[in-house]
Amino acid sequence: TSCFSLSSPPYRLTIELFRARMPLRKHRCRFKSYERCFTAAEAVDWLHELLRCSQNFGPEVTRKQTVQLLKKFLKNHVIEDIKGKWGQEDFEDNRHLYRFPPSSPLKPYPKKPAYQKDVIKFPEWNDPPPGTSQENIPVRPVVMNSEMWYKRHSIAIGEVPACRLVYRRQLTEANVEEIWKSMTLAYLQKILGLESLEEVLDIQLVNSKFIIHNVYSVSKQGVVILDDKSKELPHWVLSAMKCLANWPNCSDLKQPMYLGFEKDVFKTIADYYGHLKEPLLTFHLFDAFVSVLGLLQKEKMAIEAFQICCLLLPPENRRKLQLLMRMMTRICLNKEMPPLCDGFGTRTLMVQTFSRCILCSKDEVDLDELLAARLVTFLMDNYEEILKVPLALQTSIEERVAHLRRVQIKYPGADMDITLSAPSFCRQISPEEFEYQRAYGSQEPLAALLEEVITDAKLSNKEKKKKLKQFQKSYPEVYQERFPTPESEALLFPEKPKPKPQLLTWALKNPFQPFQRTRSFRM
Repeated sequence: TSCFSLSSPPYRLTIELFRARMPLRKHRCRFKSYERCFTAAEAVDWLHELLRCSQNFGPEVTRKQTVQLLKKFLKNHVIEDIKGKWGQEDFEDNRHLYRFPPSSPLKPYPKKPAYQKDVIKFPEWNDPPPGTSQENIPVRPVVMNSEMWYKRHSIAIGEVPACRLVYRRQLTEANVEEIWKSMTLAYLQKILGLESLEEVLDIQLVNSKFIIHNVYSVSKQGVVILDDKSKELPHWVLSAMKCLANWPNCSDLKQPMYLGFEKDVFKTIADYYGHLKEPLLTFHLFDAFVSVLGLLQKEKMAIEAFQICCLLLPPENRRKLQLLMRMMTRICLNKEMPPLCDGFGTRTLMVQTFSRCILCSKDEVDLDELLAARLVTFLMDNYEEILKVPLALQTSIEERVAHLRRVQIKYPGADMDITLSAPSFCRQISPEEFEYQRAYGSQEPLAALLEEVITDAKLSNKEKKKKLKQFQKSYPEVYQERFPTPESEALLFPEKPKPKPQLLTWALKNPFQPFQRTRSFRM
């Protein structure tokens, strides 16, 4: 069994870059030449520089850590020695020759997304009415073309389409949980920009009950409330954390019981968290959290991705993380806090002490410490935002569930085999939203409909004027946008040129006759 996960996004990217860009050349060894290879020292030099410039690892990477990573590469057949041997961690920083195997040990990304949210189908127009057996009804959102708009919004041309009510089967608790899970994972996949979550997450291990609990079972401060009190932090640990988080100012009456009291309290907390069986972010979610590190330069996206990942945590882990991060941040901001460790700044001490109990892989690699330190530092700087429930996701899911529980209006023509993108059923909205949608929501399709009436060569001018008058009456804003002035409207029906007066025509035919008469008169 491999002790090193090649699929972790930072390591996968490092391997891909290493194989693609590591300089290869001819080397001689024991009177024999070898093409397209490199020495161990060359690999250490090149990979060390790559890691130091990496967004995931950074300039703190040491040469020794680079050697340790290359040992993992050799054991997992990322590289092999010049004779094709691999599988042992005997890599050393020397002149020994290595090469890349013909094929990469990385598994290819899946061609299709491994997880897609289940859609709830819309019934066909000829489906049996309510009262007969019905399956779950997937929604087929409709992209409206002008023909569909003629059918559905043809008030302007005097036609009203037929419709009927569609009743849904009652959503079960399991249905609601699946909606929460599928939409949450789809949202995470979109933010991470992945074709599939398979490389960073085992979908089967995601518990939808955890997501719902983390959203709704929270205190006024946003901290998760546990139903099972046996999973709470021990009372003595919670008291110690409160003591340091709310460390008294010098003006307060409460003072430590003895010199170094605060260090002992801190050690108590560190010992408890250091002996957890599993890190707070769990082994299962290690790759998911680490994959977000590549987004740290896009702070808003990184915060959103961390918000979603934290929703997947078991509630007891999320609660412990919330309380720990709050304590760490308050300690760092408290200028009255005495030094908790000689030789270390408070912030550095917090990161070094708690990073491993927050994030680590099941089979640790030396560089995991750097990944954990970067993640914990970002968490400390943004913990209030990251540990909030993402409101946009919550609203989207709640609206989705509400939609699926409502009676819907079904129009003929909605069963066409077309690409669909938004639900085609009705939902109740506020009067303000109605007025806004009435004014702006259907402008483009109606404008397209108006343009078709204008350019329809089959319509006589009389028929066209009649339809345009009806359209103007029903949708004055759209009509005004197309014809802002009477002149622009008049251009559509140009007046026929009037016949010229006969007198003028006669005059033009005999331009010199008056002159001739004058001449003859004088003669």
